[in-house]
Amino acid sequence: MNPPSQHTETVFAEHAMVCSVDAEASRAGVEVLRHGGNAVDAAIATNAVLAVTQQHMCGLGGDLFAIVYEPGQAPTVLNASGRAGSGANPDRLRAEGLTTVPHRGNISAAPVPGCVDGWMMLAERYGTQPMAELVAPAIAFAADGFTASPLLSYVSRSVSDVPGNTDIVNLARGATVTRPGAARTLEAIATDGRAGFYQGEFGEALIEAGRRPDVADEYTADDLATIQADWVDPLRVRVWGHDVWTVPPNSQGYLSLAGARIAEGLDLPTDPTDPTWAHLIIESCRAAGFDRPQVLHEGADGNALISEERLAPRRARISPDRAADWGDSWGDGGTMYMCAIDDAGMGVSLIQSNARDFGSHIVVGDTGLFLHNRGLGFSLETGHPAEYGPGRRPPHTLSPALVTRPDGSLRAILGTMGGDAQPQVVLQMLTRLLTTTQQPGEIISAGRFTLASPDPLSGFETWSGAGNVRVELEPHAAGWADELTKRGHTVEIQDQNPSAFGHAHMIDLGVDGARYAGASDPRSVVGEAVGY
Repeated sequence: MNPPSQHTETVFAEHAMVCSVDAEASRAGVEVLRHGGNAVDAAIATNAVLAVTQQHMCGLGGDLFAIVYEPGQAPTVLNASGRAGSGANPDRLRAEGLTTVPHRGNISAAPVPGCVDGWMMLAERYGTQPMAELVAPAIAFAADGFTASPLLSYVSRSVSDVPGNTDIVNLARGATVTRPGAARTLEAIATDGRAGFYQGEFGEALIEAGRRPDVADEYTADDLATIQADWVDPLRVRVWGHDVWTVPPNSQGYLSLAGARIAEGLDLPTDPTDPTWAHLIIESCRAAGFDRPQVLHEGADGNALISEERLAPRRARISPDRAADWGDSWGDGGTMYMCAIDDAGMGVSLIQSNARDFGSHIVVGDTGLFLHNRGLGFSLETGHPAEYGPGRRPPHTLSPALVTRPDGSLRAILGTMGGDAQPQVVLQMLTRLLTTTQQPGEIISAGRFTLASPDPLSGFETWSGAGNVRVELEPHAAGWADELTKRGHTVEIQDQNPSAFGHAHMIDLGVDGARYAGASDPRSVVGEAVGY
């Protein structure tokens, strides 16, 4: 398919706003806000629609992270990433000759999905509207039909032969899609809450999908009875006069904060089109991330990972003239991001994911719902702190962000999809937001770089060669290419994959003369920032 337009306008609103990858989902969220719901209610409603219309990015079979801001309070963080089932056995996979968890067609790649528990926890703590009302628009789209987006149509061919998938098969652009199994599942959630999902049709079919004849089943009823979401302490770093907040490990969000802390100490050009700006931000990303496979796991100390003591020596190795050698320093998109803010100033930064496009390519029973493959983040190395095993959460790429001023007031909500590239895109957005006068539309539309391993397979192995990475540029960032090459970077201009550079969104409260200013990424083709 042709690459999408690379320009979007900043949208201004006085009362409330929702930004997402699907205009229908954003509008559903805004309708909740218009009828008295708050930003958390709107986020759940938006996410529910996205789980129906954007199954190639997210779904009920995936995971969720959220950062919630209430005026006068420190941000709170919800980790709704699921845990591996009781039958998770790394020895079994190693005996099969595997060195990594299989991405496709293998139930081992699918911890118990955390999305629905995430909705329930958000609603219990912050929600004001009944769950039945919040998921009603999604039920209507699933039962009555929706128009397939260009990206959904484009990738639907990849799952045309997946057993149990009867809804999303070789879709023509603009085709009407119905998803009766998704409608039934959402109706069960509306009626019976988490039990309607984890102990209902989906849960029963999930246990059946994980049955094995000769070894322990992947999941038990107790696994599904265990709540897959927790309120956790956020990570925070002060950079460029603001506090930036994200999700702690098992999320890789620490890389956004570490990269920002490194970059703040460098002599960045004031013009972000300058190739030196790109070089120094790339070097900050490399310095922050080269050892991620060794250090990221659910028990990692996030504050230690972003400490100045750890990052200062890395910053000192960065030269404005030459790419550093991090190579020996250490022995399609399947995610959506959205943000919402209400008239009272409550903001939500929420990300929800299958991992890689349609996840594990396993459909659960007759529901038509795809299981994620977040288990791809597990290691099969014996004794690794992120080793695949019962009850464990895998390392996660999901990296939502939120920015506050020194007085604690909300400045911005931002994030992106993009696999390993999420912290790189977030850092580029943060740097433009906090060091220039650019508005959200300019920031979101600007050309980007991402980093990839020398031989990428899925977008999840960027750091497999430590800091030996390739710099990939969008066509409208090609002006950086020659100077980056002269500085020692391996550079490639990419113009084929519409998801390779993220689908980012932002709401900014710092634009003069406007209460809320937001933008939705044109790379998502059908996304929209909606406000009133």
